[in-house]
Amino acid sequence: MEYLEKFVPAFIKNIPTHMDFDGQKRAEKWFQIIIMVFGVVGFIWGYICQQFSQTMYILIAGFVISCFLTLPPWPMFRRKPLKWLKVKQETESESTNNAPTSSGPTHKQRRR
Repeated sequence: MEYLEKFVPAFIKNIPTHMDFDGQKRAEKWFQIIIMVFGVVGFIWGYICQQFSQTMYILIAGFVISCFLTLPPWPMFRRKPLKWLKVKQETESESTNNAPTSSGPTHKQRRR
């Protein structure tokens, strides 16, 4: 895979690919709303025309539109980024003090 990454242009590598949790929630809500609206409209139109294929065409169109609007990480889905904690540097003395001793049970052994 690393071999193929050499051929990818820089502007494609710079495209943001993340979406925050609030954005995921909003995207899922919009996806469901669009599918429901197109499903109801498709059902009504298919009932009027007495053609199930018309219902399916409208539902598929709604699916394609909702995928286009909710799958890419648009800026409207990246408004509330997470604030990560800074990495805490641990000294050697702290890492040896925090190491589990062999005399006591480990965390996994206590759960059983």
